[in-house]
Amino acid sequence: MPLRFTFRQLEYLVAVGEAGTIALASERVNVSSPSISAAISQLEAEFGIQIFVRHHAQGLSLTPGGQRIFNEAKRILDDAAALNDLAGDISDKPRGPISIGVLTTVAPLISAAIRRSFETKYPDASVTLHEGHQVDLFNMLGRAEIDVAITYEMEIPKDVHFNKIISLPPYVMLPAGHALSRKPSVSLSDLEDEAMILLDLPISREYFLSVFQSNGVRPNIMERTSDLSVVRSLVANGYGYSLVNMRTKSEFAPDGEKLEFRSLQDDIHPLVLGLVTKQVDHRSRIVEAFFEHVQSHVKTNGLPGVVLPN
Repeated sequence: MPLRFTFRQLEYLVAVGEAGTIALASERVNVSSPSISAAISQLEAEFGIQIFVRHHAQGLSLTPGGQRIFNEAKRILDDAAALNDLAGDISDKPRGPISIGVLTTVAPLISAAIRRSFETKYPDASVTLHEGHQVDLFNMLGRAEIDVAITYEMEIPKDVHFNKIISLPPYVMLPAGHALSRKPSVSLSDLEDEAMILLDLPISREYFLSVFQSNGVRPNIMERTSDLSVVRSLVANGYGYSLVNMRTKSEFAPDGEKLEFRSLQDDIHPLVLGLVTKQVDHRSRIVEAFFEHVQSHVKTNGLPGVVLPN
């Protein structure tokens, strides 16, 4: 008996069910809205049931029968993906698409280099990169827009698996020639009266403030910005100091002004950088290969663009 549907139609059905609108589903699967709408109509005609209720200006919702169709369609697609993974495991040649999310502050330093070395090792891999803040990355994982994320171990959801890459303690970033740069290391108490430029990003902000709070020091915050490049330029031009967990090999701000980095004397818990995936029973061969590659690359070569702690 011939199938009454195609895998592509099921993919569009699941995309609409998850997105709630055809327009948003169209963006996620990169297919025109009319094509998705036609596929849904064809499925409803073939199955003889209404899968979605159309709400004027409010998107679509699944009917009770449509919810059962949606659940089964998702299972079928997952099984088909597992079959592809099995074929890759048997051939032992990681191949196919992998979508990687990288934390915004980390992406400029490591994403391109990690991608290049991975694609060189696995030429049959098809890599796409995304960047976002911590919450953005977790949301992208939840919507299956990315397979894996590179980010810090901060407020990790229960349904997410974190695999450590490396621990990164904070450094003080100073303008060249600052009085404190004459010292080989700096204490938080040395910074108490100095102007601070705070990297004002969700979760990162709380970490940096907790560094001071846990040591009984109150920072003198004079500027806030969510752009690390702006932080570097403000510091380099003498507007204050900042804390960063990645000491870059380049000691220059984007405008060419020089920066200096000093370690902190205080007992401060480092940030842990790692790989994040959804909790699943089986990771695809290409994702496993990426895990193995990043771990090996960092162990052998360190992090691209970063001076690692001694």
